[in-house]
Amino acid sequence: MRNIAMVPGILALILTGVLFYTIHNQHTDARAAVSFPSAKTTAAPFRIAYFNLDSLEAHYNYFKDVLQQVKGKENEMNEELSGMEKGYQKKIAEWQKKGNTMSQAESEQAQQEYAQMQQTYQAKKQTLQESLLKHNEDLKADIRKKIEEYLKEYNKGNQFSYIISYESNSFIYVRDTSYNITSDLIKGLNDAYKNK
Repeated sequence: MRNIAMVPGILALILTGVLFYTIHNQHTDARAAVSFPSAKTTAAPFRIAYFNLDSLEAHYNYFKDVLQQVKGKENEMNEELSGMEKGYQKKIAEWQKKGNTMSQAESEQAQQEYAQMQQTYQAKKQTLQESLLKHNEDLKADIRKKIEEYLKEYNKGNQFSYIISYESNSFIYVRDTSYNITSDLIKGLNDAYKNK
C-alpha cells in the first residue's frame, strides 16, 4: 500500500526530468541555429579613432573666433541692460528728490510707472537672453557641422569604423594614442577656415 502511494510522486519526478531535458535541448538547438559573423568574415578591421575635444577647442581658430563673437554679443546685451538700469535709477532718484512733496496722484503714478519699468526690463532681459542662447546654439551647430564634414572627408577610405570625441571627464579610461587624430583634425579644420 505504501508503494502504491509513491507511484504518482515517482511519475511526477520522471515527467519533470523529461520536460526539463526537452526544454534544455530546444534552447541548445536554438542557440546553435543563430549564427554570428566571425572576425574572419568581416571585410575591414574594426578601428575607432578619437580626438581631444579640449585640444580642438583650444587650437581651432574658428572656435576661438566664435567664442570672441559670443563674448561680444554678451557684452552688448549687458551694456543694453545696464543702460536701461541707469535710466531707471535716474528716474527713481527724481522721485526720491520730490519725496514728501508728491501728491497722492503723483505717488500712485510713480508706482505704476515703476512697475511698468520693472516689467519692461524683465521682458527685455528675457528677450536678449533667448536671442543670445539661440545665437550660441546656432554657432555650436555650425562648428559641429564643420567638424563632421571634415571627418567625413578625412575618413573617406573608411579606415575607421567610428571617430569619437574625447573629453577629460568622459567615461573612456584607456586610449591608444596611435588612434589619436586630434592634430590632423585641428590642422585640417584650420586650413579649411583660413581658405574661407
